[in-house]
Amino acid sequence: MTTANVVTLSHGEASAEIALAGAEARAWRVNGRDLLWPGDPATWSQISPILFPVVGWTRDGARVDGRQYALGLHGFAAAQTFALEAQSANAARLTLSDNAETRAVYPFAFRLTVDYRLGESALEIAIEVENKDQVAMPYACGLHPGFRWPFADGPHEGCEIQFEKPERPEVPVLVPGGLISARTRPIPIDGSALKLNDELFAHDALCFINPASRWLRFVEPGGAAIELALGGFPHFALWMRPGGPFLCLEAWTGYSDPEGFASELQEKPGMRSLASGEIARHSATYSFIPA
Repeated sequence: MTTANVVTLSHGEASAEIALAGAEARAWRVNGRDLLWPGDPATWSQISPILFPVVGWTRDGARVDGRQYALGLHGFAAAQTFALEAQSANAARLTLSDNAETRAVYPFAFRLTVDYRLGESALEIAIEVENKDQVAMPYACGLHPGFRWPFADGPHEGCEIQFEKPERPEVPVLVPGGLISARTRPIPIDGSALKLNDELFAHDALCFINPASRWLRFVEPGGAAIELALGGFPHFALWMRPGGPFLCLEAWTGYSDPEGFASELQEKPGMRSLASGEIARHSATYSFIPA
């Protein structure tokens, strides 16, 4: 069903609402339980933005063929209106093609597709990128959903992230402007578990570049969990704004510019390159696991 530029999906006791604005998931419910946070302009106005054609920050924009473009945080997909190409009861395909506004900050012809597929307790999201240009096209993409914290019936305190495999107890330092530093800061990972608290995020996101794990779980003290299976995304991040009742479980193909980076966009670490006419697809699955 499509009403007021929002597509509603259903599958048994699960439902999801996808806005044409930004192809953003605005709600995901399982057995009457709202999992996505509703957004709050006073804290963070977005809910589940799609990231394209960069992930994270660029240093003073992006340089393409020697020219600087004002490409901002996470690119522009979240600010564009997508077209609904196809829909069934539990799936939808939304598309965006380049236009004058996108070409002003990213001088490539492209087609961006976001596919949603709803299951009884899972939401699969796929990003498909097609290079419609005559030259190679650099890109990165990502998912950035914010989940309620707490999302079940437990308290804010006592939640943790459980990783598939032990991860290094450190993350890159993010310097002013959101750029990735070569320096790291410690985080209290105990084996494959990270206890969550607001103070962890006092210095911005926790970025896991090329982690060992292919899935992670946001777990409440009672045992309920939201799992992110990374699928076609090699990196992930955790982010919240201290004091905000949400936690973002992000899946990325790329990441912010390294500190001091001043080269072409295609040389930025983490960027992919598509040949003319080539298509790439990246999918991830979020699942609710009851206690």
